[in-house]
Formats: sequence, structure tokens, C-alpha cells
Amino acid sequence: MEFLGDAVIDLIIAEYLYKLLPDCDEGELTKVKSEVVSTTGLAAAANKVGLPQYLAVGRGIQMKNGPPKSLVADVFEAVTGAVYLDRGYETARFYVLDHLGPFIRAALSDRSAKNFKSVLQQVAQRQFGDTPRYEVLRRSGPDHSRVYEVVAIVGSRRFNAGQGETKKDAEQAAAKRALQGILRERLRRSPSGGGRSSGRSSGRSSGRRRR
Repeated sequence: MEFLGDAVIDLIIAEYLYKLLPDCDEGELTKVKSEVVSTTGLAAAANKVGLPQYLAVGRGIQMKNGPPKSLVADVFEAVTGAVYLDRGYETARFYVLDHLGPFIRAALSDRSAKNFKSVLQQVAQRQFGDTPRYEVLRRSGPDHSRVYEVVAIVGSRRFNAGQGETKKDAEQAAAKRALQGILRERLRRSPSGGGRSSGRSSGRSSGRRRR
């Protein structure tokens, strides 16, 4: 049952992420899925449901501080397999997403926090042949409520500043503002009709695939 449940969980999470993040490539989707469908995530979900209390284990495990995390994760997989066999895919899907939903949100939040700087670096190197750097403009507020203001710089370009409670958060916000600025510049340069721009360059821009 554990074997079946493992496959069902993989399919449900893979399908959910595929529909939720259509612009992500396979590598990004795999990383997010591996964070969600992990021993830690499955064990935490099982504990939240209260599954460990129904485990029948040997005395060796009973003497410890509860069953090992891997065993608890296996139980969640087994129950998922049972739900799938008894109620079908849709019910199993609701069951899995309901209990693993917080871990999906946490993984996506962590990925998005890293994404803006990563994307800006790729865009800056591809379009301008330069690597972004970040400059702290000011720090304000008391120690327990500090606010950082940071600007992203690409070559000679300085974009609108971003703010955050930490320097790292402010850099992510600055990277986001820089990406917005680059996008606005590209939209202004896009041909609205005839003129000197050729259809070839326009088609190439609109057809470029995001990675």
C-alpha cells in the first residue's frame, strides 16, 4: 500500500505544480516537488492527521521518543494508497492537497524569494552582458523593526529601489523592480505597427520561450 500511495502522491503533486507553474522548467518543478514530497513533509502531514497513534510497533520503537520519521512518512503514503483504492483519484487528490498544501506554499514561497535575483541575473547577462550588483541606499527604523532600501544596478543602469526587513529581502525586492523596469523598456521598444522594425524581430520576441 505504501508503494501505491507513493506513486499516487507523486502524480498528484506533479500535476498540481504543472498546472500552477506553467512557465517553470522541469528542473524547477522537480526541486519544488522534492521539497514537498519529502520524508519531513510527509511525516509532518501524518502527525497533523494523527496517524502515528494508530501504529502498532515493536517494543524497541516504543521505548524511544516515538516511531522514526521515515516510518511515519510511510504510513501517510499507505493511507493515501488506501484512499485512492477506496474512493478514487479525486478524493485522494483532495486528501493529499489538503494535508500537503502548507508544505507546497512554503516551498513556493522559498522558491519565489530566490527567483527574482536569479531571473534578473539571467536576463542581465543575456541582454546586457553584465551581472547585477546591489547597493544599500539607506537603513532606517529601530533594531527590532529595521527597513533596508536597496537598488539593483546593471552596468550603468540603476533601477527603482526595493525595500525589505532584511538586506536579503530588500535585494529580492530590488531585483523585482529591476525586472519590471526592463520589461517596461522592452514594451516601449516593441513595434506597434510599421516603421523600421521588421516582422522577423517582432515574432522572435513574442515567440521566445521563458525558461
